[in-house]
Amino acid sequence: MENSTPELLPGTLYLLALRTLAGGPLHGYAIAKRIKESSGEFLTVEEGSLYPALNRMLVKGWLTAEWGLSESNRKARFYKLTREGRKRLELKNQEFRRMVRAIELVLDNA
Repeated sequence: MENSTPELLPGTLYLLALRTLAGGPLHGYAIAKRIKESSGEFLTVEEGSLYPALNRMLVKGWLTAEWGLSESNRKARFYKLTREGRKRLELKNQEFRRMVRAIELVLDNA
C-alpha cells in the first residue's frame, strides 16, 4: 500500500483552512501545522498550495489579514475569518458532507 499523502479534493483546502481559522487568527505555517495535527498527521498542506488559497480567500472577502509576530518572534501574516468567511465555512462544510455521503453510497452499493 502506498504511504504518500492523499490529494485533496478540489475546494477541500478552502474548507480545511476556514475550519482551522474558526478557532481564531493564525499565520500560514500554523494553519498548515494545525491541519496536519488535526488529521492525525495524515494530511500535509504544502506552502505552494496554502498561500495562494489564502490569498484567493482574502480577495473573496472570506478572510482578513494583518502582520504580527509569530511564536518564534518572526514577522508573519495572521489570517482571520470574516462574517462572510463564517458563512462560506458553513456552506462548504454542508457541501462536503453531502459529497462524502454520496461517495460512501456509491462505495457501499456499487
